[in-house]
Amino acid sequence: MIRSVVIGTGSALPARRVSNAELAEQVDTSDEWIVERTGIRFRHIAGEGETTATLAADACRAALTAAGIEADSIDLIVLATATPDQTFPASATKVQAVLGINDCVAFDVAAVCSGFLYAVQVVDSMIRSGVAKRALVIGAETFSRILDWEDRTTCVLFGDGAGAIVLEAQDTADDGGRGILTTKLHADGRHNELLYVDGGVSTTGTVGKLRMKGREVFRHAVTNLASVMTESLAMAGLSSDQVDWVVPHQANARILDATARKLGLAPEKVVVTVDQHANTSAASVPLALDVAVRDGRVRQGQIVVLEAMGGGFTWGAAVIRF
Repeated sequence: MIRSVVIGTGSALPARRVSNAELAEQVDTSDEWIVERTGIRFRHIAGEGETTATLAADACRAALTAAGIEADSIDLIVLATATPDQTFPASATKVQAVLGINDCVAFDVAAVCSGFLYAVQVVDSMIRSGVAKRALVIGAETFSRILDWEDRTTCVLFGDGAGAIVLEAQDTADDGGRGILTTKLHADGRHNELLYVDGGVSTTGTVGKLRMKGREVFRHAVTNLASVMTESLAMAGLSSDQVDWVVPHQANARILDATARKLGLAPEKVVVTVDQHANTSAASVPLALDVAVRDGRVRQGQIVVLEAMGGGFTWGAAVIRF
């Protein structure tokens, strides 16, 4: 059987690192208030010349180097983002050009914080069907540019960054082989008003700012993430005690803790980077995965579960034998 195998990971962060104390000089907040409610201590903010596409390209270069392959061997690029460089063309095509790939399929996916999971399933389907053999799957965001910096309930939560993986089609002889085992996605558009941006091309003609009802989002996140992880593991014929690592969307430390408890997972099996990166939306899962791969926690042959939930609501999970 053909499976999509992760052969390289990479990530990129803006140069500017902002602490809670620095934010407290601009907004009515404090380090104690932010840490207690979210677990966040730092975030990176894009500066002049740093965009979603430039960060994505840097993450891709790192992933290609880790995989030991050249960019021109890539035949598919899918970039998950809610903050593209332009309304069109797709930021994925800008990444393609920067990497020097003359021709490949390249497009964006918009599913906010769960966008990377959506992109993974799209690419996995294309690889399994024979459309692509090697793909870059990217999550990249510059959320700092859609934040209301006078709203302390939202502006302290988000940061900028990018993460990428290289997926390769490999012929796996048996069910014990490496690769993506299952993916499961959901969406429920009835909850638009709980997490959204109050602008858009066809409505206001403006970019708009992020708006969120945090308490309601928290409640849905814990329920939906635990449910989709259970679903995806069942589809793979696995139980939670067979999971080596969970790499979750890095939204809030309390959501991570509550989801792990609901699933009966030991906290030490959950990769946590929210304290250093804050919520980087579609970038958060591949960013956290790259951190865990590079520090030696995630190793070949282990069972890794990726999960995320974002505005829409959209949510999903993927089970990978790394």
